[in-house]
Amino acid sequence: MQIRNYSPRTIKTYVSMIVGLSLFYKTSPDNLSTQQFKDYLHYRIQQEHVSPSTINQCIGAWRLLQVDILKRDWEEFKIKRPKTEKKLPVVLSRQEALRLINAPSNLKHIAILTLTYATGLRRGEVLNLKFEHIDADRNQILVVAGKGGKQRMVPISNSVLELLRAYYKKYRPEKYLFEGMKSGNSYSETSFEKIVKMATIKAGIKKSVSPHTLRHSFASHMLEKGLNLKKLQLMMGHSTMQTTAIYLHVTNTDTALIPDLAISESNKELQW
Repeated sequence: MQIRNYSPRTIKTYVSMIVGLSLFYKTSPDNLSTQQFKDYLHYRIQQEHVSPSTINQCIGAWRLLQVDILKRDWEEFKIKRPKTEKKLPVVLSRQEALRLINAPSNLKHIAILTLTYATGLRRGEVLNLKFEHIDADRNQILVVAGKGGKQRMVPISNSVLELLRAYYKKYRPEKYLFEGMKSGNSYSETSFEKIVKMATIKAGIKKSVSPHTLRHSFASHMLEKGLNLKKLQLMMGHSTMQTTAIYLHVTNTDTALIPDLAISESNKELQW
């Protein structure tokens, strides 16, 4: 998986999936049949209530094991993937987003939240950023750790650049833009999530918010400002327009175009 440039997160997930399968049957996974694997998936669905996405990850790990490691014909071990729910992303209003990024008192926390919301970067992309990736003269960030190993350029405003300069002067990170307690090590995903959770509570936001919510909110707000879908796709680093189009479902339309309804006092009916 490392040779094929799988992300560390994917590698960890796939390995844990195969480990779980092996422990379930107490045998090496190469001894298992397709039916045994199906029974394992059924157990996880019925007893552990795992999501379709988790089952898809299990199947992905199973395929990699059978085809790439054991060099077997996939048709003999093929498992059909379950249909996944098409859930709409959670999106903050502009006011909620501003309350959230301004909630912390710690400058590092403010900087990491602001950068995430203002650029729409993924969690891993933010945590892997280095100062040499920021082109202040052109107001751009080079994303080198994008999903699937793809690089892209993302615009950044002068106000966010000023915030990052103030942050750098105070913390002086050695390697990564955001580092943990030990210099030279990138900030952890767990710490990032804690920052978001604490800021959400402090800002009085009742929605279920994660670091990815800031990315969703950025995309929705950019569409509301009039950015076209193709440009947004490039900024988000999506492979297909279909992925980006999901934000059309959560973007506020112009309220001036929405019919105004009023209740008639005479007959208590809705009127245009």
